[in-house]
Amino acid sequence: MLKIAFDPIYAHPLPEGHRFPMLKYELIPAQLLHEGVITVDNLFSPAQVSEENILATHDGDYWRQLRDLTLLPKEQRRIGFPLTDRLVERERRIAQGTIDGSMHALKHGVAFNVAGGTHHAGSNWGEGFCLLNDQAIAANYLLNNTLAFLILIIDLDVHQGNGTAQIFENEPRVFTFSMHGANNFPYRKERSDLDVALPDGTGDDEYLRILKETLPELIEKHRPGFIFYLSGVDVLRTDKLGKLALSADACKLRDEFVFKTALDHNIPVQVSMGGGYSPNIKDIVDAHCATFKIAGDLYF
Repeated sequence: MLKIAFDPIYAHPLPEGHRFPMLKYELIPAQLLHEGVITVDNLFSPAQVSEENILATHDGDYWRQLRDLTLLPKEQRRIGFPLTDRLVERERRIAQGTIDGSMHALKHGVAFNVAGGTHHAGSNWGEGFCLLNDQAIAANYLLNNTLAFLILIIDLDVHQGNGTAQIFENEPRVFTFSMHGANNFPYRKERSDLDVALPDGTGDDEYLRILKETLPELIEKHRPGFIFYLSGVDVLRTDKLGKLALSADACKLRDEFVFKTALDHNIPVQVSMGGGYSPNIKDIVDAHCATFKIAGDLYF
């Protein structure tokens, strides 16, 4: 059965001006339920990730400042959200949802987190709406519990996974692959194990050509036992922050290729949804829902 981490706190209200990025987290499961793609049995509500698992990835001083709401104002501005107990709880539930999803993926091949993809959070900083790095926390959980021995993180969000790259810069058991817009946030990039920086306006054919040339070679060379996939839909040409020019059909083909490649190599995949900032919320929700539908068709 396809398992999807979702909790109402993912879409909890924020002060005016901060609500739009959260709206999709409520609409995605609602749309999937409405279309009959999933039932409530597919959804699960995660607990809050333990401090032990946070501290296996994030710096202790940084975590305590988050927990105690003592992060400096300039550091809160870097995150982009005002720091609250509710926001920290949300991040902790997202991180545990990705751990739980990883465990489901080990049994069933694939699992999702409706939220997650908080790849701008580094070991000792938050940035770009990200406080705790959910896929990094889950990757370390798998490694520390000998549930995986080599992990590939495929980050296809339009923004570089700078926090993920920094966290794993000295960890040979995790290979970080980020394919992103060259001229987009974050403007100070970290170094992934492989960065593919795309020029503004990159369209369907070029994007898919590069992905199809790159991903199979990475898997053949490194032989990962687990994949974390960040499937941001801010690559769409409709995205107001993206600077790339993919159609909705190309976004589907991207997801299908990632899943088929993983299936061909019998590698389980945990998927976190990442970014999406098209002005029309329907474009965002439809693109994210397509990722769920493709996986459902291929795996179940």
